[in-house]
Amino acid sequence: MKIDKKIIKELSDYLDEFNLTELEYTEKDTKIKVSKNNISINNQTNQTLSKEISSNKNLESQNNISGIEVTSPIIGTAYHAPEPGAKKFVEVGKKIKKGDTVMIVEAMKTMNHVPSSSDGIVKQILVADGQPVEFGQTLIILE
Repeated sequence: MKIDKKIIKELSDYLDEFNLTELEYTEKDTKIKVSKNNISINNQTNQTLSKEISSNKNLESQNNISGIEVTSPIIGTAYHAPEPGAKKFVEVGKKIKKGDTVMIVEAMKTMNHVPSSSDGIVKQILVADGQPVEFGQTLIILE
């Protein structure tokens, strides 16, 4: 079997372009899976933020603080505002209604609005602006 390096290079470029860690391509009987372990300054910042979030979650569980979680419907990059410099969709302490946009998750250059799953007051925002998020990851907590 001859390996087409051009396809692998193109898939690798997509990993960087769309900020992905893994990509799978299938054509007829050929299946190519490309993945990477992304270690960069930006990723180190995200790791630090993740540690802070974990610490906050540990504090929450110690204090028995609970709330309604609004989660990401897709994998992508979370943004707090519709464009750089614009007013944020939500801030801690803001009262929101079911269906209000709480963030945008960008995936493959498509901006997807994330609606609130219920009425409430924003207790905590768990992701930084521009942070990669996973499917089902908690974005905010409501009271």
